Amino acid sequence: MDAAEFRRRGKEMVDYVADYLENIEKRQVYPDVEPGYLRSLIPEEAPEEAENYEDVVKDIERVIMPGVTHWHSPYFYAYFPTAHSFPAMLADMLCGAIGCIGFSWAASPACTELETVMLDWLGKMLKLPQDFLAGTEGKGGGVIQGTASEATLIALLAARSKIVKLIQADHPEKSETDITSKLVAYSSDQAHSSVERAGLIGGVKMKKIPSDNKFSVRGDALRKVLEEDRATGLIPFFFCATLGTTPSCAFDCITELGPICNAEKIWMHIDAAYAGSAFICPEFRPLLNGIEFADSFNFNPHKWLLVNFDCSAMWVKKRSDIIGAFKMDPLYLKHDHQESGLVTDYRHWQIPLGRRFRSLKMWFVFRMYGLKGLQAYIRKHVGLAKEFESLVRADQRFEISADVVLGLVCFRLKGSNELNETLLKRINSARKIHLVPCQLAGKFVLRFAVCARTTESRHVQEAWCHISHLASELLQELPH
Repeated sequence: MDAAEFRRRGKEMVDYVADYLENIEKRQVYPDVEPGYLRSLIPEEAPEEAENYEDVVKDIERVIMPGVTHWHSPYFYAYFPTAHSFPAMLADMLCGAIGCIGFSWAASPACTELETVMLDWLGKMLKLPQDFLAGTEGKGGGVIQGTASEATLIALLAARSKIVKLIQADHPEKSETDITSKLVAYSSDQAHSSVERAGLIGGVKMKKIPSDNKFSVRGDALRKVLEEDRATGLIPFFFCATLGTTPSCAFDCITELGPICNAEKIWMHIDAAYAGSAFICPEFRPLLNGIEFADSFNFNPHKWLLVNFDCSAMWVKKRSDIIGAFKMDPLYLKHDHQESGLVTDYRHWQIPLGRRFRSLKMWFVFRMYGLKGLQAYIRKHVGLAKEFESLVRADQRFEISADVVLGLVCFRLKGSNELNETLLKRINSARKIHLVPCQLAGKFVLRFAVCARTTESRHVQEAWCHISHLASELLQELPH
């Protein structure tokens, strides 16, 4: 394919993508295929000779689309949203074309510098404390990670490295292995499984702090566990607070937890993967109060801020804590400006070496939507969730299982877990809409998350009618 054909095919692909997205609600939201469906549709081996482009494109509908879950359908209400917008897609095309591997400033200065500035832009939108911004002289700063799971792991490993160095400075006779065996990290019992996984990869104990009846961790609960663990000789070093938990979008009480972590010299990381986008709206910013106590903070613009995956924004108060944990400087990666203090090399802030030019997506989206456009988008989704909540509350057969704060509604039929499991199976088997469940206080609960950029009131109304109809059929089948 030469440049002339690329021009032609590129325009055709943009048309295909635009048609796909314009007509996505006509497609069945959840695929009707069995595991292994794809292998029989394509050859066992790659072709010896080149094939033509038309044949490849024909196979998109024949091979790929039958097995796609349409995350951007207005009938997709599962998990949490994954962000999506035309400006971000165009920026991704440019990113692919430039094709730099921006592990250091020298590897592509624009890639590094735009990322630093975009994380400052976003930090200011969130009204983060000045400590988290790089500016031109700050000690903190932001970085784009691939996912919130990576950000949590990076924070935990940095905290582990920091505490080991601190203890060895006072007790040089203690080995790293001896110290690590006594380290203990904490999270909410509502925290995402990736937090527990970070402990597993980091080789440290991870304990879950019980949440209250609002599914939030409070200061007293953390303090109690810390006292017990210190009494047995363990060394608490890391706490991951969650703002917007995956099951129910609950918020740990960081105004209580932060001062405890600071007093106990425990690294506090805040995971706001989904909810963080909403903090750009003044009415939701109080949910982030207490951020001043945190050592690191992370959320995913690729969930709810119209920036396509992958783009997980992470800030630290002291970038030296992260760089100190991961710095490797072989001769072939060194460059003239690395010790100048004017630039940062993001290879020291992450697990992989290579990194894409992901800040282009942020730059395009922030400029083409503006802060007001982004705020309007968040508010629209919250409004749609409130609309769904009111429909559920108006039906006496159902109950709301957790406070509806942002774009997630947790609800269930009044009755047994089995009844709700059956209802969810019927909803997803019909493939008109797609939901996933969670468990809250021992109850099987259905989650309705407003996800797609194109979701409107009529889609929410249709979804509720469908759920209500299936519930009526199910309840009629029960013995009276």
